[in-house]
Amino acid sequence: MNDEMNDEKNVEMSVETERVNKSGKAAGRSKVPLLAILPVTVTSLVIGLPFVVGDHPLRWRPGSLEPALVLRDSPSGPTRATAHGATGAPSDGASAAEETEDVLPPGPTPKVDRPWKAGMPEWGVQIFWEDKKEHDDAYIERQARKQAAYLVGLKANAVSVSFPFYTEGRTSTKLAAGRSTPTPGHLETVLRVFHEAGLRTTVRPTLDEVVLVPPEGWRGNIKPTDKEAWFDSYEALLGPYLDVAQRQKAATFVIGTELNSMEGDPGWKGLIATAEKRFKGEVSYDANWDNYVGGHIDVPVERLGVDAYFPVKVADDAPVDQLVDGWNAWLDKKTKGPLPRIVLAEAGISAMDGAYHAPGDFYARRRLNPVVQANWYKAVCQVVRERKMTGVYWWSVSFNADPRAAPKEEDSRLNFAGRPDTEREIRSCFGSDYAGPGVDSAP
Repeated sequence: MNDEMNDEKNVEMSVETERVNKSGKAAGRSKVPLLAILPVTVTSLVIGLPFVVGDHPLRWRPGSLEPALVLRDSPSGPTRATAHGATGAPSDGASAAEETEDVLPPGPTPKVDRPWKAGMPEWGVQIFWEDKKEHDDAYIERQARKQAAYLVGLKANAVSVSFPFYTEGRTSTKLAAGRSTPTPGHLETVLRVFHEAGLRTTVRPTLDEVVLVPPEGWRGNIKPTDKEAWFDSYEALLGPYLDVAQRQKAATFVIGTELNSMEGDPGWKGLIATAEKRFKGEVSYDANWDNYVGGHIDVPVERLGVDAYFPVKVADDAPVDQLVDGWNAWLDKKTKGPLPRIVLAEAGISAMDGAYHAPGDFYARRRLNPVVQANWYKAVCQVVRERKMTGVYWWSVSFNADPRAAPKEEDSRLNFAGRPDTEREIRSCFGSDYAGPGVDSAP
């Protein structure tokens, strides 16, 4: 400390000499001492003092020669950047503050009041997750805890983790993890956190559509030139994720989603048999609503989900009963009466004018109308209960966003998190007295 005091005195003398030189009252002392001493002083204060008090930002992990810059410690672990300066970048509507600020109180994640058991309804949410290379383990666990707390607050008892994998085009035979596919290790962390919160978990890899040029090209009209090679590639991709789902005791693994043009192919039989050897829970397939009502979904799985975006031609101010009637008209095309083996794997709608006519339109942006969305959610929940369905998973919440923040104008109209009217209907639905389809329901 004496050396630092001497350095400070030298700095003060140099500054005084410089002031005198500029006034013309004294002569010619060199500026070199000031330039040399100042960096030493700053370095001593920035690096030396934190080491003395025990709160230095550079930390070394066991077995690592590379230090990590700890920007802020939190109960779930430090937010850090490498020594090269790379930090977790905001994505999917999450600001930098949301990624570094700890929004949960210290302690364990809240748990569901009534954990799901066979025969109970699945009241769930689809979490859509685009992972980023810069997201470290501490970030992944923190976000998982944040999402789990939000779901528990909605009275959910289930969650489905949807994430993208990639192809090279509509005719490609290659399927692979890509820029936003979570690593198996990150998926394991998320499933563990959700399981600890008492949530029933589903793993749902979904073919990304960007290179397919939607809306004309989408996952439902791919035409691989060699289907056998396509299924071989798919099996290799899914293997590690099936293993993670098994280790973390997931309830369901979705083997395919909205692959209309591939339904009925004999390749599913071998893929599903391999999946069932690695994963002992339910293997499911999620069909698009049009194929569901139009015919038999020829994929030999234990469980069928429906991505349900049935258009209902009514006005924006239509009462809920009209929306329920519109849904039943569609479902009756398949069969009338109870549907105990069907789960609505996706249900949702944009909070905007005109959305009832095309609830699955992910691209339109019209005037914001939260009542349209809230009434749709109320109607769908009524249909689930009256038709004695397995349950519903609302689409969707982005894993990387803060679910408690109100959606911004530029965000998707499909977002329901942060919309009070819709969240109120979800809580009412999930907290209802519907007991579920039971365990002995016939198909």
